[in-house]
Amino acid sequence: MIDKKKITRRDFIRGTVGTTLGLTLVAPDWVKKSLASETGQKTAGKSLVLLVRDENVLDDRMNVNKKILAGMVDRIILELTGKKDSQQAWLSFFNPQDVVGLVPTPMMNPTHQELLEVIKEALMAIGIPEANIRNAQGRNVDLTSITALISVPGLKAHWLTGIGTVIKNYILYSGAPRNYHYEDSAKLGEIWHLPQVKGKTRLIIVDALRPVCDKGPQFDPRYRWPYKGLLASTDPVALDVVGLKIIQAKRDELRGEPWPISPPPICIEAADTVYQLGQSKLENIEIRKIGWDKEILI
Repeated sequence: MIDKKKITRRDFIRGTVGTTLGLTLVAPDWVKKSLASETGQKTAGKSLVLLVRDENVLDDRMNVNKKILAGMVDRIILELTGKKDSQQAWLSFFNPQDVVGLVPTPMMNPTHQELLEVIKEALMAIGIPEANIRNAQGRNVDLTSITALISVPGLKAHWLTGIGTVIKNYILYSGAPRNYHYEDSAKLGEIWHLPQVKGKTRLIIVDALRPVCDKGPQFDPRYRWPYKGLLASTDPVALDVVGLKIIQAKRDELRGEPWPISPPPICIEAADTVYQLGQSKLENIEIRKIGWDKEILI
């Protein structure tokens, strides 16, 4: 019997991997990113993914302690830049003339509003006017005037893509989301190269305060748990790799046996090998864990 899924995936990658797209995510000079050369080969540098957790960021009713959350975001920006001052760290990514679009998750596991507020307040503290900090999620968002994007997705499994976090977060920019769910959503990385998106992503902070480890489409509270963490990087692929490891580990823990995520999230590998967006292999990712380590799952 022919395995249609494997052939479809193989044929997709064979047909598109020869296209040289190049990685143009904007990042400061100090960021040791893996860039695509003209031949599509990456450098040997590792991508850094930060995992910051605090057991007190959520109370017993799952309310967010915004002060603690702000401290977690502060730790992220300092670790990513190596700066000792948080404002100088933010200025490594953004300047007061930027128009910044925040791109949260709108459905199933929405990004916590408190996280968006903390980021917005940090941007205003470095001189970016409030009017120039915008919610940029959605099909009808005009990205023309936006100079920088901060992707702020919620960590979750997804019934069409396996994982629906970083790479998928820009799907509404495509104007035709359903077209990106064929081939097990392998073409999601293409969206990051659309003219209105390409080169604008400066920072990614994943809301892992309460991830969802099963896929919907209807939200099931049995599969949401208080992980009390944030993930951050400038590499969207590496973030999805680490997020997937956490989700898969939680699924296995809940079942007491392997519970593979389905459909297979091949969009992650394709985002690396086809679209050159970042690192999809764990050996090419440095995971730096900070703070609370109980049930860390990775």
